[in-house]
Amino acid sequence: MKKTMNGALVLTVAALVAKILSAIYRIPFQNIVGNTGFYVYQQVYPIYGIGMTFALNGLPVFISKLVAQKNDEKQRMKIVSQVFALLSCLAIVMFLLLQVGAKVIASWMGDLQLAPLISSVSWMFLLMPFLASARGYYQGTFKMMPTAISQVSEQFVRVALIIGVALLSSNFGWNVYKTGSLAMLGSVFGAIVALLTFSTFWRYFLKKADFSADKADYYQVFRLIFKDGMIICLFSALMVLLQLVDSFTVMNALKEFGSSVTSAKFTKGIYDRGQPLVQLGMTIAISFSSTLLPSLTTALKQKKIHVYQKVSSGMLHVGSALSVAATAGMICLMPQINTLLFGDSSLSLTISIYVLSVPLISIISIYNSILQSVGNFLGTFLAVVTALVTKILLNAWLIELYGIIGASICTIVSLGAALLVLILILPRSVRQRPSEFLVFIGKLVVCIVLMTVGIIFLKYIWTLFFTLNRFNCLVFVSLSIIVGAALFIGCALKSHLFTQEEWETLPGGSKIIERNKLTK
Repeated sequence: MKKTMNGALVLTVAALVAKILSAIYRIPFQNIVGNTGFYVYQQVYPIYGIGMTFALNGLPVFISKLVAQKNDEKQRMKIVSQVFALLSCLAIVMFLLLQVGAKVIASWMGDLQLAPLISSVSWMFLLMPFLASARGYYQGTFKMMPTAISQVSEQFVRVALIIGVALLSSNFGWNVYKTGSLAMLGSVFGAIVALLTFSTFWRYFLKKADFSADKADYYQVFRLIFKDGMIICLFSALMVLLQLVDSFTVMNALKEFGSSVTSAKFTKGIYDRGQPLVQLGMTIAISFSSTLLPSLTTALKQKKIHVYQKVSSGMLHVGSALSVAATAGMICLMPQINTLLFGDSSLSLTISIYVLSVPLISIISIYNSILQSVGNFLGTFLAVVTALVTKILLNAWLIELYGIIGASICTIVSLGAALLVLILILPRSVRQRPSEFLVFIGKLVVCIVLMTVGIIFLKYIWTLFFTLNRFNCLVFVSLSIIVGAALFIGCALKSHLFTQEEWETLPGGSKIIERNKLTK
């Protein structure tokens, strides 16, 4: 158990570093290439994001489960060989579809000039079986460090190359489509570097690989990949899938709304500013859902139902409260954050609505971990399908009615629908009593209101003396984060929002409790 928990911690830290890098690089990238250049990159990014999610999170988790179930090394290598063979066939099909269909996909997105970018990103899928198989094998044998190193090295190389391409584009005056195409190739080179970190495994694999199995065995593995593996992958890629729907619908819907092609590209580029903010907010969801699953599984195995209920309830309280507080703070400061990061405050309301995704996806991730702990993968599948169908059906219609803000509204409605599905199928054993739930919500509302009032008051005083420029916004946002955090923590302590055990799950939570006791 100690080995498992240490491994989970290593992977969680690596995933957080990778996620932060993946979110932060978009800010300087947007500043260099502008809103239209950012639109070009973000239109095709979801295709890369899906392949990356499969190779980074979804498939390795599934493969590790198959590997861990085998008792000897020969059987482990046999299952890895079979999975690798099947994934290679899938990867080749995806590669060919993207290469041959690049122009068709680009036309569906409403911009034929995106075809070279789609061709560039298709190479990523050829690397996916190699990365997923190696990561899955190591995770299945409880060796988490190779996966962690590959994740972080991949993101460092990818980010460095993308920013480098943007700087070269600025110096040489490349058009935004050439810049986007080369940036996508940077992502492929990042994956190649990640693959090189597994060179020891692939030398071992070439000696020990065993593809000898009859059709029935391969069919069984194929069925498992699509039954369980794809469900894990789809959930891991939920936000990216919603962004993919935006890629296919926003441009065409904005034209129907009355925007010119140039204006639609510019507007979509500004709308996409919300994605790095949501990704940063989602680090909360990743850290909590990653640490939650092993604890829940252990409690169930030991038949400690009370502990199971306490852990799930505590994680739900802490995860939802922190994500709501972070989102409320971002919304209060959005014009300043928008100006600080991207140079102006355009579409701040649209982006504010979009970042409401953070608490929704955080709670969805926690509920998903609860369902996975009891072996309920169908609930996750239904939630993902509900979110996607809602987004597909309503996105274009809402944009044609209200403009780009309709896309943000639709994302929130889609995630809300997915959350409702999870709540309805949640086991009764982890559902809170309505009275307890209302008490917690009441306390949380009081804490959020006091925090936002404090930030708004500080904002009012600040605007009396300072103008809205990037340096002033940097100072103001930094000060507001400190004041907002202090107000929220102080109010949470006074209102007993969290139990002592819940405080202790937070970084520095034990010290906050001790200091609070000393001041009483």
